Amino acid sequence: MNRASAAIVKGLMRFGPGMLPFADAATAELPMARLLRLSLFQVTVGMAAVLMIGTLNRVMIVELNVPSRVVALMLALPLLFAPLRAMVGFRSDTHRSYLGWRRVPFIWLGTMLQFGGLAIMPFALLILSGDTTGPLIVGDIAAALAFLLVGAGLHTVQTVGLALATDLAPERARPRVVALLFAMLLLGMAVSALAFGAALSHFSQVRLIQVIQGSAVVTIVLNSVALWKQEPRSSRIEPGGHPRARFGATWRHFADMGRTRRRLFATALGTAGFSMQDILLEPYGGKVLHLPVGATTALTAMLALGGGVGLAIAARWLTRGSDAHRVAAIGALLGVLAFSAVILAAPMESGRVFAAGVTLIGLGAGMFAHGTLTASMSLAAPEERGLALGAWGAAQATAAGLAIASSGVINDFGAALAETGALGEMLVGPATGFSIVYAIEIILLFCAVIAIGPLVRTGGANRITRDRTFESLNTIQLTSGGMR
Repeated sequence: MNRASAAIVKGLMRFGPGMLPFADAATAELPMARLLRLSLFQVTVGMAAVLMIGTLNRVMIVELNVPSRVVALMLALPLLFAPLRAMVGFRSDTHRSYLGWRRVPFIWLGTMLQFGGLAIMPFALLILSGDTTGPLIVGDIAAALAFLLVGAGLHTVQTVGLALATDLAPERARPRVVALLFAMLLLGMAVSALAFGAALSHFSQVRLIQVIQGSAVVTIVLNSVALWKQEPRSSRIEPGGHPRARFGATWRHFADMGRTRRRLFATALGTAGFSMQDILLEPYGGKVLHLPVGATTALTAMLALGGGVGLAIAARWLTRGSDAHRVAAIGALLGVLAFSAVILAAPMESGRVFAAGVTLIGLGAGMFAHGTLTASMSLAAPEERGLALGAWGAAQATAAGLAIASSGVINDFGAALAETGALGEMLVGPATGFSIVYAIEIILLFCAVIAIGPLVRTGGANRITRDRTFESLNTIQLTSGGMR
């Protein structure tokens, strides 16, 4: 019996990692318990994103009767901070603290920004809705400040949190660690959406205040747990010593190495290609395919499922030595197939084809995001990981925001042209505006593949050149620092 039990246990130990794609992300340097605790910052980022883009979007328009143009403006405000992610990442690379930390102060600052924005947001929204005797301009200013603070906080936390994770994880495990972190982001979004929906099923202004301020408390608690004893303290980064590097010079050097600009351009193209559908899939399913509310709501789960599978596949391939750019290109090509299926679902009147297309969108987006992020991490010097991750995040967040904002305008304009017959009798119908947007996404994804092509062919050479250049640069910096 002892031998049989040992054999069963040994078999289960081999079987577990195969069934749980992220179980092998743990290493001796970063055990699973510590890694899962660190990944809690992604849960709070997902919670804040769902709260602003999903829950408050509907509540402000429907329950609080806020004009849709004002809602669109408020939701666009966090994008103002997105391009600054590169600066935040750079500062976390070069920060010198008496406590010996580089990343932790920035993650804590981002957490406090999120908390502050969420703390004042419900009262600002109530004033914005007109339920007050004071001047309405106060509500506009307070709501704008709240959304801007939350956006700045979540961008800061995610950028520096990912940099801290890459610092702690050994190079061989980074693809799996990245996959786990983004899986936790999806998990945070899914759980938060369900929790917010259940809490606000019987809407009241008091319940809205409780939900948003409860989110603020959860953010503080989870991020505090995530940061506890994660970053080692080092006396080598105390204030003093040689002068701090300047962002402008460092950015120019970083952007000129290893075709960084092309990589960021490809990231922006692909992200825009995957993001234009964010606010259109559910209306498309309802208006064009006449799916019930429950079926269109399930689209979020299909996207999340596809995204999780895409992250797992990308992590497995990258761990086995696949080129990160090639993985990203495959993800973009899957997106082309996905949007083709979504377009074909209308003339076929097939909900199954639509569901398959939606799942493929998540699959391709997961692979593309993982591939581009891993490429950015692997081609950055250790002292520039924060800058590299910040640049990737800035390109992705800015492209996604602009794509989402433009998709609604393009859809409305295309639908109006179709109704007047300007596009021909064959295109008169509710699907035309949506199909135009999906066709643009296909073009953007093809352009992303074209942009990635040269990176796949020269990735290895670029990395060798980059490593040698950074070695030379570090030697020059050390020498000049000693002379001073």
